[in-house]
Amino acid sequence: MLKRLLIRNYAIIEKVDIHFSEGLNIITGETGAGKSILLGALGLIMGKRADTKTLFDKDRKCIIEGVFQLPKGFESFFESNDMDYEKETIIRREITPSGKSRAFVNDTPANLNLLRKLCSALVDLHQQFDTLDIHNVSFQLNIIDALAGQKETVASYRKEYSAYARQKKLLEQWVRESQEAHKEIDFLNFQLKEFNEAALTAGEDIDAEEDLKTLSHAEDIKRILGGINRQLTEDENSLVSQLHSMAYEMGDISKFSGDLENLKERFDGLILELEDISGEMERVGKDTEHDPERIREIRERLDIIYRLQNKHQVTDVEELLNIQTDIENKLDSFGDLSGKIEELEAKMLKMESSLMKKALGISKQRKKIMPSLEKNTASDLAQLSMPFAQLKVDMDSGNELTPDGIDRIEFLFSANKGSRLESIKDVASGGELSRLTLCIKSQVAGALALPTMIFDEIDTGVSGDVALKMGQILKDLAQGHQIITITHTPQIAIQADSHFFVYKDHEGSRTTTDVRLLAADERVKEVATMLSGSPPSSSAMDNAKELLGV
Repeated sequence: MLKRLLIRNYAIIEKVDIHFSEGLNIITGETGAGKSILLGALGLIMGKRADTKTLFDKDRKCIIEGVFQLPKGFESFFESNDMDYEKETIIRREITPSGKSRAFVNDTPANLNLLRKLCSALVDLHQQFDTLDIHNVSFQLNIIDALAGQKETVASYRKEYSAYARQKKLLEQWVRESQEAHKEIDFLNFQLKEFNEAALTAGEDIDAEEDLKTLSHAEDIKRILGGINRQLTEDENSLVSQLHSMAYEMGDISKFSGDLENLKERFDGLILELEDISGEMERVGKDTEHDPERIREIRERLDIIYRLQNKHQVTDVEELLNIQTDIENKLDSFGDLSGKIEELEAKMLKMESSLMKKALGISKQRKKIMPSLEKNTASDLAQLSMPFAQLKVDMDSGNELTPDGIDRIEFLFSANKGSRLESIKDVASGGELSRLTLCIKSQVAGALALPTMIFDEIDTGVSGDVALKMGQILKDLAQGHQIITITHTPQIAIQADSHFFVYKDHEGSRTTTDVRLLAADERVKEVATMLSGSPPSSSAMDNAKELLGV
């Protein structure tokens, strides 16, 4: 229940402090006095967005504060959102001159989504143009489900469907990728076949190029190495034999000093190195033979390597091997995707089966409640001077799963005897929509735990005896809910448990909006004014007293 609404520095309101009562709270006032501003302020603490245009004084912050008496069952909500639970909870919204907005629940900072979630369970706000909602299929389904007492079941279904929809989207993505992949597989397999046939090994291009150079110059290598080797060791007066003679002579003097001994050791080492070089030259010379067949083989191998390098625009075998690995990995990934698709398809079949089972159960309950909705609505409309009005719920159930189940719902309406039932948006006038919406909401209210229901000009397009009966319906609703209603109709205003008057105050430097709770005599004057205008006539005053029973 909304116990108090405090508004400071909002629109043309400097300060308003309203203490609502249980039962039926009526708000009246002349057009333009600011009644809708109150609902705009209430909308802010219910999570609607705001900007600095709402500030009365651009240099001060705006504060909207609502005090709610919470019904049972809200403890878990506060616990799950890490907030302190208070039976009397204060929701506050602040908007600074810079445009920064802050929200609090019992002085704990909160975001707008949290406000929306909390207030949606506390307040049903029906504004002047909300009658358009009754055209909406989802709104119509929500009405049916509320009356069927399966809102939690439907919420559970929708949560499961949301997970299913995400998996379905992922499956579609994988199938799309798989289809695109299959276009590449043949080409990749062709490329991989070339690599496999080439049987490349790391560094073989460098080795082959070196071998080709050696074999192509084999005669020059043998000739030059042989000549050098003869001069080193094989000729009669070879370089090594001369060095041995020199070493012998150095041996005679090496014992005379350490430096000479070191020089002798180095000289001996030089001779050993030259002898080793000579032996290596001899071996290389013997191993190097001009082999035309081997040259042909190497050139053919290099042709294969160069062709692959040119095709893939790389410069060595290492890069070719990396490309081969990439192709193999890509082909493997295609195989993995096929496996993933099969697993997800199997998973989705189970999800579809579960969803269909739940959807069929939801559909069954909807069908069960539809006749009573139609019957009760017709009965209530008859009380509002529409004795021949009919509401028909047209329901078509299919096999396709949707966020709402398997049902397509459309409310068909006929206001007059013998008229064909048609879609509400095509046949219902403004006054008929107001009456129809009130009749339906009065039924739904009994199925919901909403403590507070707010109606903004639900009496649009009605007057006289119809308005009187509409007021009685609101009065009946107020037996189980707190009702706050903005009205221009005296027949509704007289039903108030608490009657608030919105007016403009022209004192001071600017016009402001204010609200006051009317006393009994003030109510008589206000109802009389609504009946005849300002100032009210004596007959209007008498009529008002009669209507109010005073």
